[in-house]
Amino acid sequence: MSEEVYTVEQFAERLKVHPKTVLRFIRDGRLRAVKVGKSYRILRTEMEAMTGVSPATFQSAISAFQDVIERQAGKRGGRSQARVTSIADLPDVAPDTAQRMARTLSAARMGQAAHAEPMSLDIAHDPKTRVLKVIIVGSPGDTATMLKMVEVLAES
Repeated sequence: MSEEVYTVEQFAERLKVHPKTVLRFIRDGRLRAVKVGKSYRILRTEMEAMTGVSPATFQSAISAFQDVIERQAGKRGGRSQARVTSIADLPDVAPDTAQRMARTLSAARMGQAAHAEPMSLDIAHDPKTRVLKVIIVGSPGDTATMLKMVEVLAES
């Protein structure tokens, strides 16, 4: 059985991060990869392990998020006046799960289409109480979409 393999560039594109970020993850030991010549290859299972969701699920969430951003910007012809602040408290979250969720949400935030609407995303985990706090400030549509991603990640 063969498994899908990504280059650093493909992996970065899928996660909506810079290729240097992926290389730093590899160097820091947060992402396993195989060196082939002067480049690296990353297995699909490593992406699933890092994000906690399958690449297809992650890509569909990113696509949905970008569609909402584009629709919102198109409807208003620019920036929204309304801003929403949402705080999600997730109980009993292990530190490794918190890291995976933080990386996934940050990647989704950074992957916004041309940052049509400004958004603030803060994530904090208290390992002592095992509570993960996600704070989102943005337009109503963007915030709702990001909260949906939090819900999907919390369930997986």
